[in-house]
Amino acid sequence: MKVMNAPLFVVWFKKDLRWHDHAALSNAAVWAEQSAGRVLPLWVYEPAMWQQSDMSAQHAGFANECLAGLDSWIKQDSIQTAQLVRMHGGMTEVLTALHARLGNFTLVSTEETGNMWSYQRDLAIVDWCATNKVEWREFPSNGVVRRLLSHGGGRNRWTQHRLKRLQGAMLPAPANVRWMGIAALSGLNICGEKTATDLHIAGHDKPDRKRGGRTLALHELHTFLQQRGRTYRFDMSSPVTAPESCSRISAQLAWGTLSIRECVQATAERRAELQAMHPGERPEGFLASLKSFESRLHWHCHFIQKLESEPAIELRNVNRGFDNLRNEGELTIDEKRRLQAWCEGKTGFPFIDACMRSLNATGWINFRMRAMLVSFGAYQLWLHWRHLGNHLAQQFTDYEPGIHWSQCQMQSGVTGINTIRIYSPIKQSRDQDPTGVFIRQWVPELANIAVVEPEFIHEPWLMPTPPANYPVPIVDLKAATLAAKEKIYGKKAEKAVKVEAARVFEKHGSRSLNREMVRPRKAAIKARKSMDPALEPPQLGFEF
Repeated sequence: MKVMNAPLFVVWFKKDLRWHDHAALSNAAVWAEQSAGRVLPLWVYEPAMWQQSDMSAQHAGFANECLAGLDSWIKQDSIQTAQLVRMHGGMTEVLTALHARLGNFTLVSTEETGNMWSYQRDLAIVDWCATNKVEWREFPSNGVVRRLLSHGGGRNRWTQHRLKRLQGAMLPAPANVRWMGIAALSGLNICGEKTATDLHIAGHDKPDRKRGGRTLALHELHTFLQQRGRTYRFDMSSPVTAPESCSRISAQLAWGTLSIRECVQATAERRAELQAMHPGERPEGFLASLKSFESRLHWHCHFIQKLESEPAIELRNVNRGFDNLRNEGELTIDEKRRLQAWCEGKTGFPFIDACMRSLNATGWINFRMRAMLVSFGAYQLWLHWRHLGNHLAQQFTDYEPGIHWSQCQMQSGVTGINTIRIYSPIKQSRDQDPTGVFIRQWVPELANIAVVEPEFIHEPWLMPTPPANYPVPIVDLKAATLAAKEKIYGKKAEKAVKVEAARVFEKHGSRSLNREMVRPRKAAIKARKSMDPALEPPQLGFEF
C-alpha cells in the first residue's frame, strides 16, 4: 500500500557524506518546503559495491564513521523521529521497494565519478527511472564537468568551468528540513549499520588508519591551514615529516565529508590573512606552502575529470599504443612472486618495504612515496599497473578512482604525454630518510644496523654480513632499471604511440588558464608539436 500523497524527495547519499555545501540536499530541502513535501535521506549498502576488487574492510569502517556523523546531524535537525535511512540490497531493488511503499518520488543525488561498477550501476538507475517515470536530478559537487565536450571549448575551457564553480557561494547546511519520519517507513527493510563482516568483505580494518567524519575533517583542515601546513611545501616529500605536515584530508574528500569548494575557499581565506600580516610577523614559508596546496586541490579535479571523460581508464591503457607492453593476461609464476613481495613489503629494498608496510598498516603514505611504489612495481619489477593499482586501492583509505587510476597509468609511463619518471629507491631512501629512522620503524629486521653506518640501512646487501632474516633484493636494480628504460622509451618513440599521444592530450591533457585563453585550435597544434613539460602536473602522487 502506498502511503505518500505529498511530494517526496529521496536524497541518495553516495560518496558525499556531509550536509554543508551539499547541492542535492539543499535543493531537496527547498523543494520540500515549497511543496509541503518531505525529504527522505537514504544510504544503501550495496553488496556488489563492497565485493569489487578495489574495496576493503577499512573503506567500510571509514564510511560508517562518516555515516554516523551524517545521521547525528539529521537527528539534531529534526523535530520528528527522522534519521538517516539505511537499506541493504541492490540499488534498483531498494528503489523498487521504496516506490511500491511510498509511491512516486523524485530521486536527488550528487554526481559521482567512481569505478566502472558505479558507472554501470548508474546507467541501470537511469533505465529504472525511465521505466518507472521517476525523475532523477543530479548536482555536481566539485570541478568535474559531466559531458564536458558539450560545454563550450571542452577540455580547453575546463579550468574556467572549474573556477566558476569553486569560486561560487557555498551552500549552508539546510535547517528545519521537512524530513520524513521513520514511522512512515514501516514495512520497509530498514537496517542499521552494516560492518565489513556483515558485508562479507575479506580482510580486516586498519586500527591505525585515520577516522572518518565531518567533525574530524574540519579539525584536520583547520589545524593544517592554521599551523601544520607551514612547512608543507618541503615536508610533504618525506614519510618522516609528511604525516604531520600534510593536510591529511584526502580520505575525507574521497568520501565527501568536505567539499573541494570549501577547502579551496578556506585556503584562500587563510592566504588573505597571512598576506594582511606585517612581513615580520608572517610565518616564514606559509604562503608558498599554501600555493603548493592550492595547486594540488586543482589537480584533484583535473585527474578525476579524466575518468569522467573516459571511464575505461580504470581498465585499459589510456594510450592504446602501450597495449601489450607489459603482460596483460594471467600472471606468470615469477610475476606472482614479484607482486607478492611488493605487496607485502618484502622486496629486499628497505625503503620500498618500509613504505609498503607503513601503508598496509595505516592506510596512508605520502605523495612521493606513492609514486615511488608504483614506479618500482611498474619498471623495476615490470608489473602491469592494474595489479599494482588493485592492491593500492584496497590499502589507501583515501582511494579516489579518478585520481588513482589516472596516476597509476601516469607513473607507469603509459599515457604518452607525461614525462617518464623511474624512481631510484636508493636515491629516494637517502634523500627522504637519510638516517634510516623510517626504515627502522617499519623494517625491524634492520633496526640493529648502526646509525653511524647509514649507508647500510639503505643497502644492507653491502654489509660484510647481511641480516639473515631480511630478503636479498628481488631484482638487480641497475639491470632492471636499464631494461625498463629501453622498453618504455623504445615504445614511446614509435610513431603510432606519438599519434595516439596527441589524441590523449586533446582529451585529457592539462592546460594552464593562460593557455585556455589561446584559441583552442592554436593550443592543440602547439600541444601536438611539443607536449610541453610545463603543462604537466607536479608529481603529487595520489593525495595532499
